[in-house]
Amino acid sequence: MPYPSGHRDAVRTRIVASARRLFNRHGFDNVSLEQIMSGAGLTRGGFYSYFRSKSDLYVEVLGCFFTDPDWKNVWEGVTVDLASTNAGQQVVKAYLSRQHFEDIENSCPMVALPGDVARGSESARKAFETVFTAMVDVLDQTIAGDRRRVKAQAIAALCVGGMVVARALVNRTVADQLRAGCIDVAMELGGWGKEVDLR
Repeated sequence: MPYPSGHRDAVRTRIVASARRLFNRHGFDNVSLEQIMSGAGLTRGGFYSYFRSKSDLYVEVLGCFFTDPDWKNVWEGVTVDLASTNAGQQVVKAYLSRQHFEDIENSCPMVALPGDVARGSESARKAFETVFTAMVDVLDQTIAGDRRRVKAQAIAALCVGGMVVARALVNRTVADQLRAGCIDVAMELGGWGKEVDLR
């Protein structure tokens, strides 16, 4: 009996979601295909009917809410409406939020995987660049004043780098202060005023 319409897409989505959680938690090299497929409720044997390699899957995992229209925000009290006039501020607050800091498995992969990407294939680096550029594009649309693109790039780097460093710190108070400082500087750089909310 044939599978219902949309079955293949649904299974592929489950595989990507499982890989995203596992890669974010453990890194690319420390996750096996068996773990990925088990996390999706499948066996390893079906993997190659969806992806040519673990690296190809990795490229797809690098997508996030900047590039994936089906990305579901899982952080309560944190919203990002990319069509709103204050999307830039929302992105900064969401990216440096307490929820994003604590929810490693549902992180934007630019935070969890930059070291893996830098050592990875050209296709993985291009996927990372696509996500980063999409984030810059969103920020660029709402930045005030001149040199908008340069400011957008700096704010995006501040968000990603700020979260990477905050997660690497042992002292939670220092990590929270760092996130607050990054939000403050990003808001000022974007011309959005100083508004720190570390929900």
